[in-house]
Amino acid sequence: MVKITFPDGNSKEYKQGVTPSEIAKDLSEGLARVSLAAEVNGNLVDMDYPIRENADFRLITFKDKEGKEIFRHSSAHVLAEAVLKIRPDAKPTIGPAIEEGFYYDFDTEPFTPEDLVKIEKEMKKIINEDFKFIRKEISKEEALKLFEGNEFKQELINEMKDDEKILIYKHGSFIDLCKGPHIPSTGRIKAFKLLKIAGAYWRGNAKNKQLQRIYGISFPEKGLLKNYLEKLEEAEKRNHVKLGKELELFSIHPEGPGFPFFHPKGVVIWNELTKFWREKHRKAGYVEIKTPIILNRALWETSGHWDYYRENMYTLKIDKQDFAVKPMNCPGGILIYKERIHSYREFPLRVAELGIVHRHELSGVLSGLFRVRAFTQDDSHIYCLPEQIEGEINKIIDLLIDIYSTFGFKDYDFEISTKPEKYAGTDEMWEQATNALVNVLKDRNIEFSIDEGEGVFYGPKIDIKIKDALGRKWQCGTIQYDFNLPERFNLTYEAKDGTKKRPLMIHRVIYGSLERFIGILIEHYAGKFPLWLSPVQVRILPISDRHKEFAKKVKNKYFDAGIRVELDDRTETTSKKVRDAEVAKICYILVVGDKEVQNRTVNVRTRDNEIKGEIKVDEFLQQLKKEIADKK
Repeated sequence: MVKITFPDGNSKEYKQGVTPSEIAKDLSEGLARVSLAAEVNGNLVDMDYPIRENADFRLITFKDKEGKEIFRHSSAHVLAEAVLKIRPDAKPTIGPAIEEGFYYDFDTEPFTPEDLVKIEKEMKKIINEDFKFIRKEISKEEALKLFEGNEFKQELINEMKDDEKILIYKHGSFIDLCKGPHIPSTGRIKAFKLLKIAGAYWRGNAKNKQLQRIYGISFPEKGLLKNYLEKLEEAEKRNHVKLGKELELFSIHPEGPGFPFFHPKGVVIWNELTKFWREKHRKAGYVEIKTPIILNRALWETSGHWDYYRENMYTLKIDKQDFAVKPMNCPGGILIYKERIHSYREFPLRVAELGIVHRHELSGVLSGLFRVRAFTQDDSHIYCLPEQIEGEINKIIDLLIDIYSTFGFKDYDFEISTKPEKYAGTDEMWEQATNALVNVLKDRNIEFSIDEGEGVFYGPKIDIKIKDALGRKWQCGTIQYDFNLPERFNLTYEAKDGTKKRPLMIHRVIYGSLERFIGILIEHYAGKFPLWLSPVQVRILPISDRHKEFAKKVKNKYFDAGIRVELDDRTETTSKKVRDAEVAKICYILVVGDKEVQNRTVNVRTRDNEIKGEIKVDEFLQQLKKEIADKK
């Protein structure tokens, strides 16, 4: 017998070799129908896995993060089999689950939209057959023979140890190299949709062969797919590239791929964001610096970027010396720190910079404002003492939440990334730093996940993801320890005992980059910015020529008061001018006719066609000022 302990602490004995499927049926037929896999002593296993020892046990359903990943990875296997039905010569490579669905990469000719229709039909057949996912262990020699002719699978197999057991999974006629686990059978996939096709390099390396990628999404219920596709449709309406063009905010040109051009209205948003950022940072005790964009190779050798990051940097010769356009702000800021001797009394020293950086991103990954080659990071670097670390992290989180909530972001995911395989500093330093991050989040009762081994080589970090109006997650804020640069640049301060010691350094961003944050805001608000951010806050519409003089006086009064106001005195119908203002997403539309001229009022309506009616000119101006000040 084996003792099975459930998440609630209760336990039950079963015969040795019992499977998760049998346990699920014993608990509830309904639970058995929705269970996809199980966690046994911390390991994810298939539903037919025999349990031969006492175990902590948890059933995995689609509601669990792991369940979604297993479900969608299984869907990728179904996709691969369907592709081979249509293109037997295609070579499958890898097909993981991703946050929004799954994909599979193939070595084959480019797919067409018509191909996707055929592939979906084949997938439906495979799903209707309800093939079981069968797991098998084979030797490395057997694996190489099984995947003979597929150099991609062979490469993965050859990286494994000679005596290592290799796992394969079979369903229907398809066999794949895979660690699993998988859902019990293909019939569990009740709804799916292939979304798009794209090119992708093998293992993400541009030096490798280009493959053909198919993206998809899948669910255990048709209603979930319907909701997802409706959400996709709404997301497309909010597409920041499309809205950015319609609202004349920014553009990207073939003369500068990955280098956005901001138009006057886009610059208004930019300036409001930086003004707000500066106000918040001044109150939080930060000083602001500005460093050059181009710096000598020697600096980048000291920082390590020249050796480890040069392929992402733009380099040039000046006076026969090597220079680089900065990909990061930190080294330049450190030069300012080193200009004089610092005392422990100055700490924590909070230094902020809105610094333009350039990174040579591959053309295939460029995406509107979300992935660009030149961007402005709202960097801050904090130099502090060990005993100040947790207090500073708390202050950063307070500032971050204060800023995000102003934009309507109220829901956040926190993730701590821990020590990678290659790292700077000592194990003791990493443990101390990671514990500090964990302690702060625990003390604040903030739920967080651990991303094991995904910290950068110079320290652990907290990543903060915000959720927008559609519930989509965006990585923006980061709080990053750094053991590397203080050591490389020999940073010191005079300690209380008169000795020189090494300061601790924290990197952090809140917007992440202004370009990307503006793209997120465009989609979050669907182009309908709150009044304080709106490029045009008010548009005045005189009904006829005799109302223009009064309309101009109102416009001038509002303009002089700092309101961003336009006058639409075209010879169009009022209804058309109202409609044009709504399409342009102008916050307030003020109609002026005989009655308004006589009463010294404006007739106010919103871009969402909410009629506020006749309001005195001065009274409405005060309302505008309050709404702007409150940043509603």
